[in-house]
Amino acid sequence: MKLTTKSENSLLALIYIARNEKHGFIKMEDICKEYGISKKYLEQIFSSLKQARYIKTKTGASGGYKLAKPAKTISVAEVIRLMDGALAPTLAVSKYFFEHTPLEKEKKVMKFFKEIRDYVSGKVERLKISDLT
Repeated sequence: MKLTTKSENSLLALIYIARNEKHGFIKMEDICKEYGISKKYLEQIFSSLKQARYIKTKTGASGGYKLAKPAKTISVAEVIRLMDGALAPTLAVSKYFFEHTPLEKEKKVMKFFKEIRDYVSGKVERLKISDLT
């Protein structure tokens, strides 16, 4: 598993929103400033997060972004899958993004990669955004 900047910045934004939710709706500019993310790039990320119902928006002077569900219910794994796809080292062992590959011919290799998949996915499935605030 290798995270793209899209996953990394999604996680950073969700952590920031969760950490500051007691202040109400969070301004995109505050997140951009805190992490050095361009506004245009964060707008793209927020579009995906909003469509997947992780965040909600409010317009106007007191507007911004807020989590659409509790941070303790959002796993790091689901955010990574939304942005990057499979957690597995090869699609041939992926539970959610399975595709046949030539590696399937080597049972010992497949067993090894399944063990890696299970370890990584187990860790990030249990890790919630609230654990990172």
